[in-house]
Amino acid sequence: MSREQERVSKRVQELKPSGIRKFFELIIGRDDVISLGVGEPDFAVPWRIREEIIYALEKGITSYTSNFGLKELREAIAEYYRKFGVECSAESVLITTGVSEGVDIALRAILNEGEAVLVPEPCYVSYAPLSSLAGGEVVAIPTTPDFKLSYELIDEYAKETKPKAIVINYPNNPTGVSYSKKELEEIADAAIEHDMIVISDEIYAELSYTFKHISIASLNGMEERAIILNGFSKAFAMTGLRIGYAIAPADILEGMLKIHQYCMLCAPVTAQIGALEALRNGEDELEEMRAEYIRRRNFFVKRVGKVLDVKMPDGAFYAFPSIESTGLSSEEFAERLLFEKNVAVVPGNAFGECGEGYIRCAYAVSMEKLREAVDRIVEFVEEL
Repeated sequence: MSREQERVSKRVQELKPSGIRKFFELIIGRDDVISLGVGEPDFAVPWRIREEIIYALEKGITSYTSNFGLKELREAIAEYYRKFGVECSAESVLITTGVSEGVDIALRAILNEGEAVLVPEPCYVSYAPLSSLAGGEVVAIPTTPDFKLSYELIDEYAKETKPKAIVINYPNNPTGVSYSKKELEEIADAAIEHDMIVISDEIYAELSYTFKHISIASLNGMEERAIILNGFSKAFAMTGLRIGYAIAPADILEGMLKIHQYCMLCAPVTAQIGALEALRNGEDELEEMRAEYIRRRNFFVKRVGKVLDVKMPDGAFYAFPSIESTGLSSEEFAERLLFEKNVAVVPGNAFGECGEGYIRCAYAVSMEKLREAVDRIVEFVEEL
């Protein structure tokens, strides 16, 4: 065993590197590349939010907050989530350092060593690694070709593995798929029947276009088994401020708080103040960004759909075209597109094995850049 292997835990050694990170090392320093790879809004944080943060700094508000987070923000989140059907109090809310921390501490709070976690794929890249780090056994559920979970699919995998929990995300990164109330009720029925906790990543809730977003926690029987995770990065373009939150049953929230207070203490106070302003007065900017994403989505699907099979995303700001017709693997397609046309996308297999044969394209870039990138993608495919 090498010295490096001795110093790093076996659990970390066994983690696979992020497929996104591995690919993006190829474009570091490439200013000539149009990137459709990063899941980050191209909008700046709305001015009214920045102004509140600046004012807070001018007043010298730079201290710790309660481990739970600012009371006013927790109250505002509890009120805000009524629009998604959830009735809760501020005592059910924990402010986190982005949704990524929420996923981590939720998994660590509920999992014992060796307990199974269902992870539907394709999915955001952190769910499986964080489940493993928490001691869980990851059970991947492939959802191709329509990328949708169903009662039957969950039941099939749950019968064999007796999972403690399932991680869902809708609208989904990377596919853009979301669920109607009826479809969510099927998922909830399966979770109840198999006595699972549902970790519901709803970071794209405000960017729902086909359906009005409904939180699975609002459905009958789900209040005591659902952990809602959400934040301000996507809807309010506050990615770098790292501010998220969890809404969970009291016993689970207490467990999450125990971990949060040791590893984070609290989310940055200025980000919390900005988040409060977003909820109180950020609706107009949110609507403008949402309308622009819809315009870009429609353009992308219409134009790319002429050369590749691409489903209309229900939400978020990703499209997930099939590149099967080209005969290339996901990584071959992405690398050749990058080196031959200077356009960066993410290979679909970065989001799970069943993502092979697809690429993720983020339409969170300006319309000007999107038009140019799409023209190059079409040209690339036609030249194959």
